Amino acid sequence: MSDLPRKAVTRTAKLAALPLGFAGRATWGLGKRIGGKSAEIVARELQQRTAEQLFRVLGELKGGAMKFGQAMSVFESALPEEIAGPYRAALTKLQDAAPPMPTRTVHAVLEERLGEQWRELFLEFEDKPSAAASIGQVHRAVWHDGREVAVKVQYPGAGEALLSDLAQLGRFARLLGPLIPGMDIKPLIAELRDRVAEELDYALEATAQREHAEEFADDPDVVVPGVVHQSDQVLVTEWIDGIPLSEIIADGTPEQRDRAGQLLARFLFSGPARTGLLHADPHPGNFRLLPAAEEDGDDAADWRLGVLDFGTVDRLPGGLPETIGACLRLTLEGDAETVYELLREEGFVKETIDLDPDAVLEYLLPIIEPAEADEFTFTRGWMRGQAARIADMRSPAHQLGKQLNLPPSYLLIHRVTLSTIGVLCQLNATVRLREELEWWLPGFLPEDDADPAPAEAHV
Repeated sequence: MSDLPRKAVTRTAKLAALPLGFAGRATWGLGKRIGGKSAEIVARELQQRTAEQLFRVLGELKGGAMKFGQAMSVFESALPEEIAGPYRAALTKLQDAAPPMPTRTVHAVLEERLGEQWRELFLEFEDKPSAAASIGQVHRAVWHDGREVAVKVQYPGAGEALLSDLAQLGRFARLLGPLIPGMDIKPLIAELRDRVAEELDYALEATAQREHAEEFADDPDVVVPGVVHQSDQVLVTEWIDGIPLSEIIADGTPEQRDRAGQLLARFLFSGPARTGLLHADPHPGNFRLLPAAEEDGDDAADWRLGVLDFGTVDRLPGGLPETIGACLRLTLEGDAETVYELLREEGFVKETIDLDPDAVLEYLLPIIEPAEADEFTFTRGWMRGQAARIADMRSPAHQLGKQLNLPPSYLLIHRVTLSTIGVLCQLNATVRLREELEWWLPGFLPEDDADPAPAEAHV
């Protein structure tokens, strides 16, 4: 019924071939070294070949393999520039496209989930998908009332493929570590695996999207398409045009980059405060930059951010934890002792470990540099510097980072924040991050200075 390679033996064989390929390239690299090539050149060629094989396989398999590739794609900013190019090309392909499933399979799913007369629900339906991702693909259509819609159809067997892929990837996570310096791959795979059920549940996704669409209905900066219809394996939402963020990253003007970056940061921090939900899949394929209305002209300052795909959200009824804002503020104020106590209370420092509060402050300050200035330019160079500082096993930062703990309740918040910073660095955007933190992050401003109703005021 589907072209998704979902038989366990087939998928396992493809993924199992990856570490064998890595080992083969290591042997090839040794031969090159013996032949006289420098270690630097050989290492670069090895990483390029590894990237090409890894992301070709992940893209072909879709499912959990592609989901993992998408999650990693926002971290290419951390790679040394001389090898980032090939990675960037391979990773970007995963953000918006994958081999589509056959038309007959799409029709079969629609007939099963919408009924034999499913075509009567649409005035038009494009068989060629407009986008394909890890567990489903999107078709452009016209609903029976004349609205342009996006029809997301889930791949048959997607759940089985997700779990199989992520289990297999978890077995050789250690070998994938060098792909993104300073990043622990194993917890990322575990967290993706834990959220499989939510990712497959289009009813949950529809609920999250409706809540966002209602809250942002009159927002001047953010557009969330409304939900038109939902059933098992099929989700129909309003269609929005716009420039994919991946295109802004590749060819956008400085004004477009800055505007996209500002709005991405605004959406990240305002979403939990306004809806109690955190959009937890911030890769560029899920965002569009929408031109301003004709009456507003073509000023980039009036462009809006279109947000797609609410399949993965973190439920935060009280908004982002106040501890995050308080720790940021106190770190910037240099209050090492209080920051250390807050981190210990929240479980970031285990009771069995004693650390030097001043060393913890020194570890955190470079990471939160963007929150200190009125505006900050996120660059790949800055991201690479942070990754290198934490990845260098000889550095105090690396040793201290290994002793810190990430409580389970912060896992998704941490990944979303890192991913968003990765996208901002890909955009090379200058962002007034501090402004967004002051508006939306509980605890960042002292109580005497905090606005009691930032959502209403900012909108």
